[in-house]
Amino acid sequence: MTKRIKRRQFIQGISGLAGLGTLAGLYTWQVEPFWLEFVKKKMLIQNLPDHLVGKTLVQISDIHVGNRFDWQFLIDSFREAQKFQPDFVVYTGDYVSYEDEQQVYQLQEVLEHALIGTIGTFGILGNHDYGDDWADGKVANAIANTLQQAGIQVLRNEQHSAQGLNFIGIDDYWGTNFRPERVMTKYNSQQANLVLCHNPDVCDLNVWNGYQGWILSGHTHGGQCKPPFLPPPLLPVDNRQYTAGEFNLNDGRTLYINRALGHSWQVRFNVRPEITVFKLDQA
Repeated sequence: MTKRIKRRQFIQGISGLAGLGTLAGLYTWQVEPFWLEFVKKKMLIQNLPDHLVGKTLVQISDIHVGNRFDWQFLIDSFREAQKFQPDFVVYTGDYVSYEDEQQVYQLQEVLEHALIGTIGTFGILGNHDYGDDWADGKVANAIANTLQQAGIQVLRNEQHSAQGLNFIGIDDYWGTNFRPERVMTKYNSQQANLVLCHNPDVCDLNVWNGYQGWILSGHTHGGQCKPPFLPPPLLPVDNRQYTAGEFNLNDGRTLYINRALGHSWQVRFNVRPEITVFKLDQA
């Protein structure tokens, strides 16, 4: 009798664990990938004009339009973000999970609902925007043209000032057009500046020409899955400290890594999708 009870308890325990495993799998697949978080932060910028104090800047990164998840979630997220009535919007790369030219048309559909800033909207390219092996310049040009048509000004080693805030865009580190010296040797340190750079590993390169200020990145997705109290096991960067969130680089630069709105594959655990909402102020 005792052996039967123990055997029944063992089977019940195994069944319970299997049930928990199923629930955890459903959560990481169907819940957290679509559980958007708006992260609100203050951004202090040197030389920021008085009339831009209190303005709102929204960062969206890594939307990964493609065949791997239902991108209606992206459209719904844009609509939610519109409630913040952003003055500036920046997109920091990886607009598609590229398989073939179909993704360009899919991106066009999504960007019909793109979040646009009332003062300015800027974007840079990520590695996925360069197609196979991050090496197809024609794909990158098609993505850039699609963004431009949607009202997003693409900065490819270029800068553009909007009402006194200068946006500096560095093309992707792994792509075929990574030439940061073209813009970092020309910026004016007496202006209010903000750098957009998809891959945070660029922060460790000798390309910054004394720049001090914010750098907005994406690329890592925060690892997408992160054990509690431990670093994420998978990160597509050389510097494993560059996970997600804000980093003081201890030389006048502040790096912020957005956790991504989309995902390479539909799985997330302890790393919710993010849209970042910055309130501008003078440093």
